[in-house]
Amino acid sequence: IDGAVVLVLCLSCLLLLSLGKQNSGRGKFPPGPTPLPILGNILQLDVKDISKSLSNLSKVYGPVFTVYFDLKPAVVLHGYEAMKEALIAAGEEFSGRGHFPMAERVNKGHGILFSNGKIWKETRCFSIMTLIQEEALCLVEELRRTNASPCDPTFLLGCAPCSVICSIIFHNRVDYTNQNFLTLLEKFNENFRILSSPWMQVCSNFPALIDYLQESHNKVLKNSAYVKSYILEKVKEHQTSLDINDPWDFRLFPDQDGRVYMLEKHNHQMVLTLENLIATVVDLFRAGTETTSTSLRYGLLLLLKHPDVTAKVQKEIDSVIERHRSPCMQDRSHMPYIDAVVHEIQRYIDLVPNGLPHAVTRDIKFQKLLHPQGKIFFYLSSFSSQGTTVLTSLTSVLRDDQEFPNPEVFDPGHFLDESGNFKESDYFMPFSTGKQICMGEGLARMELFLFLTSILQKFTLESVVDLKDIDTTPISRGLSHVPPSYQLRFIPV
Repeated sequence: IDGAVVLVLCLSCLLLLSLGKQNSGRGKFPPGPTPLPILGNILQLDVKDISKSLSNLSKVYGPVFTVYFDLKPAVVLHGYEAMKEALIAAGEEFSGRGHFPMAERVNKGHGILFSNGKIWKETRCFSIMTLIQEEALCLVEELRRTNASPCDPTFLLGCAPCSVICSIIFHNRVDYTNQNFLTLLEKFNENFRILSSPWMQVCSNFPALIDYLQESHNKVLKNSAYVKSYILEKVKEHQTSLDINDPWDFRLFPDQDGRVYMLEKHNHQMVLTLENLIATVVDLFRAGTETTSTSLRYGLLLLLKHPDVTAKVQKEIDSVIERHRSPCMQDRSHMPYIDAVVHEIQRYIDLVPNGLPHAVTRDIKFQKLLHPQGKIFFYLSSFSSQGTTVLTSLTSVLRDDQEFPNPEVFDPGHFLDESGNFKESDYFMPFSTGKQICMGEGLARMELFLFLTSILQKFTLESVVDLKDIDTTPISRGLSHVPPSYQLRFIPV
């Protein structure tokens, strides 16, 4: 038989198998666009802006629909009602973490961000308990050393959150000129750029392609190996300098089997392997550095663009804190305007439009969901079997025009009532919501408030370009939104 004929027959069989597998499972899921054999719906999605593609599909298929990546279905939740019913009302069923193949190759199932089950539940508690520290005074001093010259704040705003994590985990902040620290920061940033790239989003849905991106693949693995070796060295140093009287210190007791017994505050003990401990610390850096530094950088850009907002913030600072006392978290309840500004920054920038993927832990049904226009959708079928991937469109909630009038406009009034008091919003979920909410949420909110308040207490922000030329349009990196590059002057007050 001619080789070409054999190839055609093989491809035909593969297509038939693909169609059969997709069609046999489609009845179990909510409706969605018809997938192509093998490719699924990938050609209908803009990998540079998946959030926009999902938003367009929701207009056709409603707030809950299914898209296919090769042969694997992913159920998409779009809008607040869908998110609420799934992640809050049925939080346990949606508490699994979806797959992120490149990260799984690096972590090998360890750590927090991409883990499930018992490891996730044990280590999450430890992580949140240790996420507290403050670096604002050091950041202010570094900004003062710019001598009011034009500067790109990316570097300093990246150092500060990373140093906070070092202080929390190792009880030792690092100098921003420390070469080992700078190398660590460089490795984290490079991996974040690679893992957030549109191509890596494609590879997340077609894992076999990862092996064909050897340069990126090897770079991520090499950077991760350096980070792990750095952290292992720090963990060993920490074991020799424990402060048993410090309630925030944690004690590590390795045994002959390679396990680590961790004794925390109140003597709560849990057991981790050394490998999982290292992966957990790596996840603390991931969750507490890049996202916070990007939010700070974007926040300063928005304040440059809106000097009227900046003036109101500084007026509130002068009224509540004045110029000489350092801000503290207790001040936030007396500063509704800056609290609203911090929330609006996070809402507006929509940092991670789709969050990290979730996964269902058992079969589940959605009986009834309301479309934003009031159209009712009934789903009487289940989300198939345990492990089905679930994508959440955080953009659809943060940009809901009923909750936030003119959602495309930066307006702290979205979080203020008629009397100027801060008002909470259930739609505010930049960190997602439910059981798999971002592990760095508490730390990030504290850092954003303290860093921004400290900066605006000590400096006037001055743009190096005309106000009309300041561009706040986000740059999409696939997984996240980042601000365009810019410079500014920090003028001491």
